[in-house]
Amino acid sequence: MSFKKAVLTVVLLEILLAVLALVNYGDSLTALQAVTRYSGRLSLILFSILFLVLPNQQRLKEILSDKPFLVFAIAHGIHLVELLTYVYLSGNELIPIRLAGGFVAYVLIFAMPVFQYRYEKGLITETHFKVALTIYQYYVWFIFFMSYLPRVQGKLPNVGGEYWEFVVLLAWVCTMLGMKLTSLVLNGKRP
Repeated sequence: MSFKKAVLTVVLLEILLAVLALVNYGDSLTALQAVTRYSGRLSLILFSILFLVLPNQQRLKEILSDKPFLVFAIAHGIHLVELLTYVYLSGNELIPIRLAGGFVAYVLIFAMPVFQYRYEKGLITETHFKVALTIYQYYVWFIFFMSYLPRVQGKLPNVGGEYWEFVVLLAWVCTMLGMKLTSLVLNGKRP
């Protein structure tokens, strides 16, 4: 898939999710909360593709483009704008440890397209790129895990959505790690 087509698809899906939230919840703060939740799930789908297909760059290029990290960064950047808007308008208190963990994840998400570009231009070594890629993959995976674990535990009661959704999403995130590690073991590589 071309980069332009991938970005256009992401933007159209984000618009569709916003319309879906408006149809279901009307013009309200609840709709903004819902579109933020839906957008996060779209980001999870894109990250799942990155996480599970890597290190097969050719397959990733076919699915998400030759700039898969940038496609994900754009999608998750849209989610960030929605999230910050919701937090600001709702007046919800931020949890410092969650804020710090999320900040680091966003730094990695926005830095990875730069690492990819620099690697492709020969400005960083393959070893440095692989280190950055490994940190990126497993840290962002961990943040997705930590997004759903407290929801399943009932520690974030005002996040919107249904309990069964959180269970399914947490199970998916755990399954992703199992699939990734199994693939690495079967292919004789380290995580």
